[in-house]
Amino acid sequence: GVLRVAGAAALSFLPARATNDVREVSGTHTQLAGHCSPKGRMLASFRVLLLDDAFYLQLPRVALPTALRRLRMFVLRAKVTVEDASDALVCIGLAGACAPVLLAEHLANLPEADHSMAYSGGIAAIRIPGPSPRFEVLGPAETVKPLWDALATQATPMDGTYWALLDIRAGIPTVYPETADAFVPQMTNMQLIDGVSFTKGCYTGQEVVARMQYRGKLKRRMYHAEVESVTAPKPGDELHAPGSTSEQASGRVVDARPSG
Repeated sequence: GVLRVAGAAALSFLPARATNDVREVSGTHTQLAGHCSPKGRMLASFRVLLLDDAFYLQLPRVALPTALRRLRMFVLRAKVTVEDASDALVCIGLAGACAPVLLAEHLANLPEADHSMAYSGGIAAIRIPGPSPRFEVLGPAETVKPLWDALATQATPMDGTYWALLDIRAGIPTVYPETADAFVPQMTNMQLIDGVSFTKGCYTGQEVVARMQYRGKLKRRMYHAEVESVTAPKPGDELHAPGSTSEQASGRVVDARPSG
C-alpha cells in the first residue's frame, strides 16, 4: 500500500508525525520511519520517498486504512492532503546477485547505496538493504508491467511472502494490525537501522521514545529466531520461555515467514 502526502504544508506536517527526520528525504534518498501513539508505541512502519513534490509512505496494504485514518486526524486546517495512492503506483522487487545487471538493461540509473533512489522516466528504483543486492521499483502500472514481463523471463517470479522473508533477514521490522501499538521503536531495533532521529524535535510519542533512549532500560529487543513447527507463527503471537512460572509472555512475534 502507498499513502500520498502532498500540499504546501507537507514538509512540516509529516516530520511531526514520523519518528525520523523526513526533511532529509530527497529525490535520491528514501527513509525508514514509524508513526507512534502518544505512548510511544508504533502504530505503523513505512518507507518514505519523494516523487514530484509529494511524499509517499509505503506500508503493508492491510495496515493502510488505519494509518490513513490516523494521519488525517492531524490535518485540521493544514494545507496538506493524505490520500490512498495504492492504485496509482505499482511496486515490484528484484533480489539476487544478478539484480543490478538485469535492471541496468532497462533503467538508465541504478541506486548504489542502501535506501538511495534513482528516478527517471516515471520509474523510481530504490536500493533495499540485504545480504544480496535488492531493489524496489515503483511507477504507474502501464510503465512497470513491461519491465516485469521482461524481468520474468530471466528471474523467478515470487510473491510478497518471499520479500517479507528478505526483510526479516535484513532486520527491517514491519508493523501489522496485529502488532500495532505493541512496540516502542527501540524494541524493533529501529534506532539501529536509521529509522529514528533523536535530534529532529517533537513528534507524536517522542518523549517516551527519547526517555527510553537516554534514561530508560530496554528490556525487549528484536532478534532473529528459527522454529520448526506444524503451526506457522504469526505477527503478534506471544512467546513464552520454557520452564517459566510467569503467565506473562516473554515477547511477541514481529513477523515470521517460511525459510525452507
